Amino acid sequence: MCGIVGIFNKIGVENHTIIQDMMEKIQHRGPDNQGSYTDGEISLGFQRLTIIDVSENGNQPMFSENERYVMVFNGEIYNFQSLREDLLLQGHTFHSQADSEVVLHGFEQYGPDILQKLRGMFAFSIWDKVEKQLFIARDMFGIKPLYYTQETTDGSFLFGSEIKSFLAHPQFRKSFNHEALQPYLTFQYSAMEETFFEGVYKLPPGHYMIHGNGNFEIRPYWEPSYSEETTDLNEAIEKIQEAMDDSIRHHKISDVEVGSFLSGGIDSSYVTSLLKPNKTFSIGFEDYEGMFNETTLAEELSQKIEVENHKRLISADDFFQAVPTIQYHMDEPHANLSSVPLFFLSELAKEHVTVVLSGEGADELFGGYDWYKISPEQKIYEKVPFTLRKSIASVSSKLPKNRITSFLTSGGEKIEEKFIGHAKVFRHEDAHKVLKPAYRQSRKPADLLSKTYAKVSGANDSTKMQYADLHHWLPGDILQKADKMSSAHSLELRVPFLDVKVMEVASSLAPSLRANGKDTKYALREAAKAVLPEEWANRKKVGFPVPIRDWLRKKEYYDLVKTSLTSETAQEFFHTQALVQYLDDHYEGKGNHHRYIWTVYVFLQWYDVYFGNAVHLQEEVTQLAYA
Repeated sequence: MCGIVGIFNKIGVENHTIIQDMMEKIQHRGPDNQGSYTDGEISLGFQRLTIIDVSENGNQPMFSENERYVMVFNGEIYNFQSLREDLLLQGHTFHSQADSEVVLHGFEQYGPDILQKLRGMFAFSIWDKVEKQLFIARDMFGIKPLYYTQETTDGSFLFGSEIKSFLAHPQFRKSFNHEALQPYLTFQYSAMEETFFEGVYKLPPGHYMIHGNGNFEIRPYWEPSYSEETTDLNEAIEKIQEAMDDSIRHHKISDVEVGSFLSGGIDSSYVTSLLKPNKTFSIGFEDYEGMFNETTLAEELSQKIEVENHKRLISADDFFQAVPTIQYHMDEPHANLSSVPLFFLSELAKEHVTVVLSGEGADELFGGYDWYKISPEQKIYEKVPFTLRKSIASVSSKLPKNRITSFLTSGGEKIEEKFIGHAKVFRHEDAHKVLKPAYRQSRKPADLLSKTYAKVSGANDSTKMQYADLHHWLPGDILQKADKMSSAHSLELRVPFLDVKVMEVASSLAPSLRANGKDTKYALREAAKAVLPEEWANRKKVGFPVPIRDWLRKKEYYDLVKTSLTSETAQEFFHTQALVQYLDDHYEGKGNHHRYIWTVYVFLQWYDVYFGNAVHLQEEVTQLAYA
């Protein structure tokens, strides 16, 4: 895990000082070493967290043998050893044992086609001195972030691992993107390719960019496909076990110690049981047992497999005090509550190791969410002609809400119209009620997924939902917080479920082997029983639960949040009386509005850090981390 930054311009200025300032903004991603390269057109910066080949030979920027190509690379390539052997046979000379050098020589040999051969997580840039061309690429799942912009007064093109690095460029025009707020209120994360900073974009997962000679082009190099040819459970179990064994074997390659995050759920438990690290790490909440504190379960499993468990309990005060710092590290507002415990979990792990394995991605690949299930009642109802179901839905939507009317209303909608992913906090209409007119959009949340759904128009509903989550929820929410919260503590987080070989197996499973009437992640749970006690393999998904609903009914936290919801910043964007009504009703037990409240509160905290009264926190965070 490292950090990269770059400046590409045509004005003949060597940006030595500027690239150093940009690198400093992301020093937390790689405090072990730094390096830069500048000439009259390109400036590249690199912050290194030393994982593979801890010698100076692994430092970056790296140069090809003839020095035509210059590269900065963030990530890990897990099949680098076999690729290295192939490149040696083709005459390439290596100066290190680093996986990054394999990417550079691979680009020399294959050009962009090297991306098809890589197995890992990455975001990297290669500058071609001869063609005056910049090449940047991002891994297929979006595990590693990569941003770019030309929102500069001198026309410079900037790119980097984190948006905050752009703030150090004196010609960068920092401007709030009005279009981003309403989608965020529904999705709970930045849901568009353009970020909350106007003119700053995310390079999509599975894409690369070529920039130079007057051309600017983004191209896809990978797209998941679902064969769904595996219908036998025993065959599925065998394939999953083989793929996961192989993935863990590759993901544990490191020259420093590798640990594991561990909760009470199946995903991290399966990874941990296959890895058998020396140390596992768990987090919970003070004063809560059961669903808000799985550290006891993690400790029990650690004892069963004879590994050392480290755990920490955090308080409500810890939680709220960390929010501004967390939003600074996130770059954009991010209201997934689990990002806060993940921040503290990463801090705990860094005290002992530099690399951890985690269970992200299992739900999206293997069918871990309840909404992927198609109930027997739904299957029967779907035999009714859609035009008739749509008419019934129109009538039932006007009736009082209950289980039957909700079922009938939902049955008259296509999956493309009603499923946008896990979050769905504010409905379109509810967002309009709280937003000032200047920040409202006529575009509905489903519109942001229309191009994605068009690619799988002939698939079954379960596969459509997984495909949508794989392209939106996973990179936009799950992987965003995984990268940013671990990077905040100079910790590398690896995700062995998100491996190309594992994806091949997952996409071959029939929908009934993913989520069915018996369980979610059905085949995965059965496969995990080979190494997990049955009670762990069968344990229901609880996510990373946070007792925010209870905290917002305590006076001190009610007052804290109300101050934010009625601030001058809040009044710029929202009808604050509507926000306070949600808060009051929740506080008095008249409704459970904690997700509405939290989503708005997080945005306001983020805005204060990057545009408002708490902008000084940016420097405080840097000074605290590297004092």
